[in-house]
Amino acid sequence: MTSHPTPPSLTALIVDDEPQMVYIITFALETQGFSCLSASTAEEAWAILSNQAIDLVILDVMLPGASGVELCRRIRAAGIGAPVILLTALGDEPHRIAGLEAGADDYVTKPFSPRELALRARAVTRRTGAGPEAIENGPLRVSTLTGRVSWAGRSIPLPDTEARLLAALARHHDTVVTWQELLGEVWDTSDDSGGREMVRTTVYRLRRHLQARGISPEIVISARGRGYLMPRLDDA
Repeated sequence: MTSHPTPPSLTALIVDDEPQMVYIITFALETQGFSCLSASTAEEAWAILSNQAIDLVILDVMLPGASGVELCRRIRAAGIGAPVILLTALGDEPHRIAGLEAGADDYVTKPFSPRELALRARAVTRRTGAGPEAIENGPLRVSTLTGRVSWAGRSIPLPDTEARLLAALARHHDTVVTWQELLGEVWDTSDDSGGREMVRTTVYRLRRHLQARGISPEIVISARGRGYLMPRLDDA
C-alpha cells in the first residue's frame, strides 16, 4: 500500500462567547484537519493573534466588549493575512456588510450547518500548487504557490481573498468574469445567497489596497450587472 504524507495541520482561532458554539465549531473544523484555539472576547483573541501564527479566524460579530467587526478591522490594520469568516445572525445585514468592508473573507449566518462551515473554512485556506508557478499580466504577478502579489517586482501585501480575486481576474484578463464565476473560483462555492454583495465588497477593498500602493484601481473594471474585468496590462 502506498502511503501519502499527512498534510500539515492548520490552526483556527474561534472567537465566540458561547461555549456550546465553540464546541460545535471545534468539532466541525477538526473533521477537516484543523487544530483549534478559542477566545471569548476580542481582547483574548488579540492576545493570541499577537503571539502565534493563526491560519484562520472564525469570528462572531456579537462579542462582549469590542465587537467582532472591530477585531476584524484591527486584524487587517496590523497586516495579519489570515482568512476571517464571520458568524452573523440571520438577517443581520448591517453587521455582515460592516464585517466584509472591514476585511472579512466570508460569512456564515446562524443557525448554520457545521459541515458547511467546515467546508467554507477549508476553501478559504486552500492553497494549490497545480498549474503554472505564477499568473502574470504586465507588471502584475501572483504566485500560485504562495499567493504573494508583486507589481513590477515590488511586493504588494494583500489579504488572502483579495489576492485570490486579483489572481482570478488576471488569469482571465480581457474577459468579463461574472460574479457567479468569481464565487466559484475565489470562494469555492456556488451558493449565491449574498454572493454579489460579498464579491462587491471584496472588489472595493482590493481597489483601496491597490490605490494605497500607488497602483490604479482601474485595473479592476466593473461590467455593470455582469461582473468584473481586468484589461491587458502589458503597456501599464
